[in-house]
Amino acid sequence: MKSIYFTLAATFCAGTLVMAAPAVIDGVKGVVSDQIVSFSEMEDYARPAADSLRRQYAAQPDVFQQKYNDTLNDSLEQLVERLLILHSFETDGYKLPDGFVDDLVQQRIHDRFGDRVTFMKTLQAQGLTLEQFRKQVRDQYIDAAMRNQNVQREIFVSPYKIKQYYLAHQTDFREEDQIKLRMIVLPKTGPDDTNTLKLAREIQTQIKEGASFIDMATTYSQGSQQHQGGDWGWVQRSVLRKELADVAFKLKPKVVSDPVDTPDTCYLMWVEDKRPAQVRPLIEVAGDIEKTLRIDEQARLQKKWIDGLKKKTFIRYFN
Repeated sequence: MKSIYFTLAATFCAGTLVMAAPAVIDGVKGVVSDQIVSFSEMEDYARPAADSLRRQYAAQPDVFQQKYNDTLNDSLEQLVERLLILHSFETDGYKLPDGFVDDLVQQRIHDRFGDRVTFMKTLQAQGLTLEQFRKQVRDQYIDAAMRNQNVQREIFVSPYKIKQYYLAHQTDFREEDQIKLRMIVLPKTGPDDTNTLKLAREIQTQIKEGASFIDMATTYSQGSQQHQGGDWGWVQRSVLRKELADVAFKLKPKVVSDPVDTPDTCYLMWVEDKRPAQVRPLIEVAGDIEKTLRIDEQARLQKKWIDGLKKKTFIRYFN
Protein backbone atom coordinates (compact mmCIF):
# COMPACT_ATOMS: atom_id res chain seq x y z
CA MET A 1 0.00 0.00 0.00
CA LYS A 2 1.32 3.44 -0.97
CA SER A 3 1.33 6.53 1.23
CA ILE A 4 1.39 10.09 -0.01
CA TYR A 5 2.96 12.93 2.01
CA PHE A 6 3.76 16.40 0.72
CA THR A 7 4.73 19.66 2.40
CA LEU A 8 1.73 21.66 1.29
CA ALA A 9 0.75 23.61 4.38
CA ALA A 10 0.42 26.88 2.44
CA THR A 11 -1.66 25.32 -0.30
CA PHE A 12 -3.78 23.44 2.20
CA CYS A 13 -4.48 26.47 4.39
CA ALA A 14 -5.51 28.49 1.34
CA GLY A 15 -8.27 26.00 0.55
CA THR A 16 -11.84 27.21 0.58
CA LEU A 17 -14.72 25.70 2.49
CA VAL A 18 -16.99 23.96 -0.03
CA MET A 19 -20.49 22.91 0.91
CA ALA A 20 -20.97 19.17 0.73
CA ALA A 21 -23.47 17.69 -1.72
CA PRO A 22 -26.88 17.16 -0.09
CA ALA A 23 -28.02 13.68 0.79
CA VAL A 24 -30.99 14.01 -1.53
CA ILE A 25 -29.86 14.48 -5.12
CA ASP A 26 -31.56 17.58 -6.52
CA GLY A 27 -30.34 17.18 -10.06
CA VAL A 28 -27.25 15.40 -11.33
CA LYS A 29 -24.92 17.55 -13.44
CA GLY A 30 -22.08 15.09 -13.82
CA VAL A 31 -20.87 11.60 -13.02
CA VAL A 32 -17.23 10.58 -12.54
CA SER A 33 -16.83 6.82 -12.14
CA ASP A 34 -19.37 6.12 -9.36
CA GLN A 35 -19.40 9.66 -7.90
CA ILE A 36 -21.87 12.42 -8.81
CA VAL A 37 -21.82 16.21 -8.96
CA SER A 38 -25.23 17.61 -8.05
CA PHE A 39 -26.66 20.96 -9.11
CA SER A 40 -26.72 22.25 -5.53
CA GLU A 41 -23.09 21.24 -5.02
CA MET A 42 -22.18 23.14 -8.19
CA GLU A 43 -24.13 26.19 -6.94
CA ASP A 44 -22.44 26.06 -3.55
CA TYR A 45 -19.00 25.87 -5.15
CA ALA A 46 -19.80 28.88 -7.34
CA ARG A 47 -21.42 30.95 -4.57
CA PRO A 48 -18.43 33.20 -3.61
CA ALA A 49 -17.86 34.17 -7.25
CA ALA A 50 -21.60 34.54 -7.83
CA ASP A 51 -21.94 36.95 -4.89
CA SER A 52 -19.13 39.08 -6.31
CA LEU A 53 -20.72 39.08 -9.77
CA ARG A 54 -24.11 39.99 -8.31
CA ARG A 55 -22.63 43.10 -6.71
CA GLN A 56 -20.61 44.01 -9.78
CA TYR A 57 -23.49 43.68 -12.25
CA ALA A 58 -26.42 44.69 -10.04
CA ALA A 59 -27.64 47.11 -12.72
CA GLN A 60 -27.05 44.67 -15.62
CA PRO A 61 -29.13 41.54 -14.95
CA ASP A 62 -28.58 40.09 -18.44
CA VAL A 63 -24.82 40.43 -18.15
CA PHE A 64 -24.92 38.96 -14.65
CA GLN A 65 -26.90 35.94 -15.84
CA GLN A 66 -24.45 35.22 -18.66
CA LYS A 67 -21.43 35.49 -16.39
CA TYR A 68 -23.16 33.46 -13.69
CA ASN A 69 -23.88 30.68 -16.19
CA ASP A 70 -20.21 30.72 -17.21
CA THR A 71 -19.22 30.53 -13.55
CA LEU A 72 -21.50 27.53 -12.99
CA ASN A 73 -19.93 25.74 -15.96
CA ASP A 74 -16.45 26.49 -14.66
CA SER A 75 -17.46 25.21 -11.23
CA LEU A 76 -18.77 21.99 -12.73
CA GLU A 77 -15.46 21.44 -14.54
CA GLN A 78 -13.49 22.08 -11.34
CA LEU A 79 -15.64 19.67 -9.36
CA VAL A 80 -15.28 17.03 -12.08
CA GLU A 81 -11.51 17.53 -12.01
CA ARG A 82 -11.54 17.14 -8.23
CA LEU A 83 -13.38 13.81 -8.51
CA LEU A 84 -11.02 12.65 -11.26
CA ILE A 85 -8.03 13.39 -9.05
CA LEU A 86 -9.58 11.67 -6.03
CA HIS A 87 -10.43 8.67 -8.19
CA SER A 88 -6.84 8.54 -9.45
CA PHE A 89 -5.56 8.76 -5.88
CA GLU A 90 -7.65 5.76 -4.86
CA THR A 91 -7.04 3.60 -7.94
CA ASP A 92 -3.28 4.22 -7.83
CA GLY A 93 -3.22 2.73 -4.36
CA TYR A 94 -2.39 5.83 -2.33
CA LYS A 95 -3.69 6.29 1.19
CA LEU A 96 -3.76 9.05 3.80
CA PRO A 97 -3.53 7.60 7.33
CA ASP A 98 -6.41 8.65 9.58
CA GLY A 99 -4.00 10.21 12.05
CA PHE A 100 -2.52 12.40 9.32
CA VAL A 101 -5.98 13.61 8.30
CA ASP A 102 -6.80 14.33 11.95
CA ASP A 103 -3.69 16.52 12.14
CA LEU A 104 -4.77 18.37 9.00
CA VAL A 105 -8.21 19.01 10.48
CA GLN A 106 -6.74 20.34 13.74
CA GLN A 107 -4.40 22.62 11.79
CA ARG A 108 -7.32 23.93 9.72
CA ILE A 109 -9.38 24.60 12.86
CA HIS A 110 -6.46 26.49 14.40
CA ASP A 111 -5.68 28.53 11.26
CA ARG A 112 -9.22 29.33 10.12
CA PHE A 113 -11.31 29.43 13.28
CA GLY A 114 -8.95 29.94 16.21
CA ASP A 115 -10.82 27.70 18.64
CA ARG A 116 -13.13 24.71 18.54
CA VAL A 117 -16.19 26.61 19.81
CA THR A 118 -16.05 29.06 16.91
CA PHE A 119 -15.40 26.16 14.56
CA MET A 120 -18.47 24.21 15.70
CA LYS A 121 -20.70 27.31 15.47
CA THR A 122 -19.48 27.90 11.91
CA LEU A 123 -20.16 24.29 10.95
CA GLN A 124 -23.67 24.55 12.36
CA ALA A 125 -24.33 27.81 10.49
CA GLN A 126 -23.14 26.24 7.23
CA GLY A 127 -25.13 23.04 7.74
CA LEU A 128 -22.07 20.80 7.83
CA THR A 129 -21.30 17.84 10.03
CA LEU A 130 -17.83 17.27 11.46
CA GLU A 131 -17.43 14.23 9.21
CA GLN A 132 -18.34 16.24 6.11
CA PHE A 133 -15.81 18.90 7.09
CA ARG A 134 -13.17 16.24 7.67
CA LYS A 135 -13.82 14.79 4.21
CA GLN A 136 -13.49 18.26 2.64
CA VAL A 137 -10.14 18.79 4.35
CA ARG A 138 -8.92 15.39 3.20
CA ASP A 139 -10.11 15.88 -0.39
CA GLN A 140 -8.61 19.37 -0.65
CA TYR A 141 -5.25 18.12 0.58
CA ILE A 142 -5.25 15.20 -1.84
CA ASP A 143 -6.21 17.49 -4.73
CA ALA A 144 -3.36 19.91 -3.95
CA ALA A 145 -0.83 17.15 -3.32
CA MET A 146 -1.64 15.26 -6.53
CA ARG A 147 -1.47 18.46 -8.61
CA ASN A 148 1.87 19.30 -7.01
CA GLN A 149 3.24 15.84 -7.74
CA ASN A 150 1.99 15.59 -11.32
CA VAL A 151 2.29 19.20 -12.54
CA GLN A 152 4.27 21.73 -10.54
CA ARG A 153 7.36 19.61 -9.89
CA GLU A 154 7.89 19.02 -13.58
CA ILE A 155 8.22 22.68 -14.53
CA PHE A 156 11.61 24.09 -15.49
CA VAL A 157 12.01 27.24 -17.57
CA SER A 158 15.38 27.38 -19.33
CA PRO A 159 17.28 30.63 -20.05
CA TYR A 160 16.97 29.76 -23.75
CA LYS A 161 13.15 29.78 -23.55
CA ILE A 162 13.21 33.07 -21.68
CA LYS A 163 15.40 34.66 -24.35
CA GLN A 164 13.27 33.31 -27.21
CA TYR A 165 10.11 34.68 -25.59
CA TYR A 166 11.80 38.05 -25.12
CA LEU A 167 12.84 38.23 -28.78
CA ALA A 168 9.36 37.24 -29.95
CA HIS A 169 7.54 39.79 -27.75
CA GLN A 170 9.64 42.93 -28.11
CA THR A 171 6.59 45.18 -28.33
CA ASP A 172 5.44 43.98 -24.90
CA PHE A 173 8.62 45.37 -23.34
CA ARG A 174 8.78 48.64 -25.22
CA GLU A 175 8.67 51.81 -23.15
CA GLU A 176 7.56 55.25 -24.31
CA ASP A 177 9.75 58.34 -24.20
CA GLN A 178 10.41 59.25 -20.57
CA ILE A 179 11.48 62.34 -18.69
CA LYS A 180 12.87 62.73 -15.19
CA LEU A 181 10.45 65.34 -13.92
CA ARG A 182 10.16 67.74 -11.02
CA MET A 183 7.03 69.82 -10.56
CA ILE A 184 5.77 72.67 -8.40
CA VAL A 185 2.03 72.36 -7.76
CA LEU A 186 0.09 75.48 -6.72
CA PRO A 187 -3.64 74.88 -6.16
CA LYS A 188 -5.99 77.82 -6.72
CA THR A 189 -8.41 79.03 -4.06
CA GLY A 190 -11.29 79.46 -6.51
CA PRO A 191 -12.29 80.22 -10.12
CA ASP A 192 -11.48 83.94 -9.74
CA ASP A 193 -8.07 83.38 -8.15
CA THR A 194 -5.35 85.32 -10.01
CA ASN A 195 -2.83 85.44 -7.19
CA THR A 196 -1.70 81.84 -7.70
CA LEU A 197 -0.68 82.47 -11.32
CA LYS A 198 1.13 85.61 -10.16
CA LEU A 199 3.00 83.57 -7.55
CA ALA A 200 3.92 80.96 -10.17
CA ARG A 201 5.45 83.65 -12.37
CA GLU A 202 7.43 85.06 -9.44
CA ILE A 203 8.79 81.59 -8.65
CA GLN A 204 9.67 81.10 -12.31
CA THR A 205 11.60 84.37 -12.34
CA GLN A 206 13.57 83.41 -9.22
CA ILE A 207 14.50 80.04 -10.76
CA LYS A 208 15.62 81.71 -13.97
CA GLU A 209 17.78 84.02 -11.86
CA GLY A 210 19.52 81.06 -10.23
CA ALA A 211 17.28 79.78 -7.42
CA SER A 212 17.20 76.01 -7.04
CA PHE A 213 14.04 74.40 -8.43
CA ILE A 214 14.31 71.77 -5.68
CA ASP A 215 14.41 74.42 -2.94
CA MET A 216 11.52 76.35 -4.47
CA ALA A 217 9.45 73.18 -4.78
CA THR A 218 10.15 72.28 -1.16
CA THR A 219 9.10 75.77 -0.08
CA TYR A 220 6.09 76.47 -2.29
CA SER A 221 4.71 73.31 -3.85
CA GLN A 222 1.60 71.77 -2.33
CA GLY A 223 1.81 68.54 -4.27
CA SER A 224 2.44 65.13 -2.71
CA GLN A 225 6.13 65.28 -3.71
CA GLN A 226 6.77 68.61 -1.97
CA HIS A 227 9.27 67.21 0.53
CA GLN A 228 11.11 65.40 -2.26
CA GLY A 229 11.71 68.67 -4.05
CA GLY A 230 8.80 68.02 -6.41
CA ASP A 231 10.47 64.85 -7.71
CA TRP A 232 8.19 62.67 -9.88
CA GLY A 233 10.99 60.41 -11.02
CA TRP A 234 10.93 58.95 -14.52
CA VAL A 235 7.49 59.35 -16.10
CA GLN A 236 5.92 58.49 -19.44
CA ARG A 237 3.62 60.84 -21.31
CA SER A 238 0.57 58.76 -20.40
CA VAL A 239 1.13 59.43 -16.68
CA LEU A 240 0.49 63.17 -17.03
CA ARG A 241 -2.56 65.23 -17.91
CA LYS A 242 -2.45 66.18 -21.58
CA GLU A 243 -1.88 69.88 -20.96
CA LEU A 244 1.07 69.03 -18.69
CA ALA A 245 2.52 66.35 -20.97
CA ASP A 246 2.39 68.65 -23.99
CA VAL A 247 4.59 71.17 -22.17
CA ALA A 248 6.86 68.79 -20.23
CA PHE A 249 7.94 66.66 -23.17
CA LYS A 250 8.94 69.75 -25.16
CA LEU A 251 11.09 71.20 -22.37
CA LYS A 252 14.84 71.18 -22.68
CA PRO A 253 16.62 69.70 -19.64
CA LYS A 254 17.36 72.09 -16.77
CA VAL A 255 14.98 74.78 -18.06
CA VAL A 256 11.96 75.82 -16.00
CA SER A 257 8.65 75.87 -17.84
CA ASP A 258 6.28 78.78 -18.10
CA PRO A 259 3.37 78.42 -15.66
CA VAL A 260 0.78 75.92 -16.89
CA ASP A 261 -2.49 77.54 -15.87
CA THR A 262 -5.44 75.13 -15.48
CA PRO A 263 -8.87 75.95 -13.97
CA ASP A 264 -7.89 74.58 -10.54
CA THR A 265 -4.07 74.61 -10.35
CA CYS A 266 -0.91 76.27 -11.66
CA TYR A 267 2.13 74.14 -12.42
CA LEU A 268 5.83 74.77 -12.97
CA MET A 269 7.89 71.94 -14.43
CA TRP A 270 11.58 71.13 -14.63
CA VAL A 271 13.03 68.26 -16.66
CA GLU A 272 16.30 66.91 -15.29
CA ASP A 273 16.90 64.35 -18.03
CA LYS A 274 15.27 62.60 -20.99
CA ARG A 275 15.22 58.98 -22.07
CA PRO A 276 14.05 58.04 -25.57
CA ALA A 277 11.67 55.17 -26.27
CA GLN A 278 13.41 51.85 -25.81
CA VAL A 279 12.90 48.15 -25.32
CA ARG A 280 13.61 47.19 -21.72
CA PRO A 281 16.73 45.00 -21.51
CA LEU A 282 16.32 41.27 -21.00
CA ILE A 283 17.96 41.38 -17.59
CA GLU A 284 15.16 43.64 -16.30
CA VAL A 285 12.26 41.50 -17.54
CA ALA A 286 13.67 37.97 -17.30
CA GLY A 287 11.93 37.34 -13.96
CA ASP A 288 8.52 38.38 -15.30
CA ILE A 289 9.02 36.28 -18.44
CA GLU A 290 9.94 33.24 -16.35
CA LYS A 291 6.73 33.61 -14.31
CA THR A 292 4.65 33.89 -17.50
CA LEU A 293 6.27 30.83 -19.06
CA ARG A 294 5.94 28.87 -15.83
CA ILE A 295 2.21 29.63 -15.61
CA ASP A 296 1.71 28.72 -19.28
CA GLU A 297 3.63 25.48 -18.88
CA GLN A 298 1.79 24.61 -15.70
CA ALA A 299 -1.54 25.09 -17.50
CA ARG A 300 -0.34 22.89 -20.38
CA LEU A 301 0.90 20.11 -18.11
CA GLN A 302 -2.24 20.24 -15.99
CA LYS A 303 -4.47 19.96 -19.06
CA LYS A 304 -2.40 17.05 -20.36
CA TRP A 305 -2.63 15.30 -16.99
CA ILE A 306 -6.38 15.88 -16.58
CA ASP A 307 -7.03 14.78 -20.18
CA GLY A 308 -5.15 11.58 -19.40
CA LEU A 309 -7.30 10.96 -16.33
CA LYS A 310 -10.45 11.55 -18.37
CA LYS A 311 -9.42 8.88 -20.88
CA LYS A 312 -9.10 6.34 -18.08
CA THR A 313 -12.30 7.22 -16.21
CA PHE A 314 -16.01 7.11 -17.01
CA ILE A 315 -17.40 10.67 -17.17
CA ARG A 316 -20.85 11.84 -18.16
CA TYR A 317 -22.42 15.30 -18.15
CA PHE A 318 -26.12 16.11 -17.84
CA ASN A 319 -27.90 19.22 -19.08
